[in-house]
Amino acid sequence: MAEITAGMVKELREKSGAGMMDCKKALSETNGDVEAAMDWLKAKGLSKAAKKADRVAAEGLVAVATQSKGKGMSGIAVELNSETDFVARNETFQSNLKRIAATALDAGGDLEAVKAAKTDSGKTVDETVQDMIATIGENMSLRRLQRLDVEEGVVASYIHNAATPEMGKIGVLVALSGGENQDKMLEAGRKIAMHVAATRPLSTSADDLEADVIEREKAIFTEQARESGKPDNVIEKMIEGRLRKFMEEVVLGKQSFVMDPDNTVEAYLDKEFSGKVKLEGFIRLELGEGVEKKEEDFAAEVAAASGQVNA
Repeated sequence: MAEITAGMVKELREKSGAGMMDCKKALSETNGDVEAAMDWLKAKGLSKAAKKADRVAAEGLVAVATQSKGKGMSGIAVELNSETDFVARNETFQSNLKRIAATALDAGGDLEAVKAAKTDSGKTVDETVQDMIATIGENMSLRRLQRLDVEEGVVASYIHNAATPEMGKIGVLVALSGGENQDKMLEAGRKIAMHVAATRPLSTSADDLEADVIEREKAIFTEQARESGKPDNVIEKMIEGRLRKFMEEVVLGKQSFVMDPDNTVEAYLDKEFSGKVKLEGFIRLELGEGVEKKEEDFAAEVAAASGQVNA
């Protein structure tokens, strides 16, 4: 009988998405023949991940996790996708996502490093996801994660449309530095995180806003201003005014704070902490952003099937 190596088991796991023990048994039953082992798994109904891999996984949940590090804190937001919202509400899915988020906090901000990191169950994050695919029977994907660190200060979190206290449809982290009252800073940070969930800012400060975004808006404003037929010096002032208003709309620190509309977010912090606390950054992950969901046209499918039958 052929020796079943760890490399062979790994190869079969990656091809089939089945669990480790199932792969080992399949290889034992087929004398180490990987292709035959694939057929064995399919016959047993265990090779589910490969069947599901081409399906769009645009549902799921975003989880956030934070931890203190001396005088500072770290936070991470993780998006785990599934095919259906029903699976995302499953306790197994949620408990594994919580485990993945906790593992990601220690593994850093690199997605591939997190996938290779071991959870408290002894399995890697990638193995955990593959096991869920094989067990539940839906395609799943650890799509992305983002991390915030602050050496002296706090990282506050907020979940919008929460399925549980730490995961939902939108996850937000806000980093604040300076100050001495961490509890008060966390409360302020959470309020700002709620603001971020609602307003979708593009950057923390004007300096962080990408140059191509500014140039694109400036080009639009310039064209609009020239159509007015006003003199060049007036047009220049019109462009400056519109750019300033644009900044107030998309830069977090310059936005009117939803919980204190008379102040910007920066002014709110200055008022609460006498200018001793600084807004360092934020993360906003919304479930399914940028994923093209496949629209099922069941009427067309039925008509097509009917035509094939009639033919």
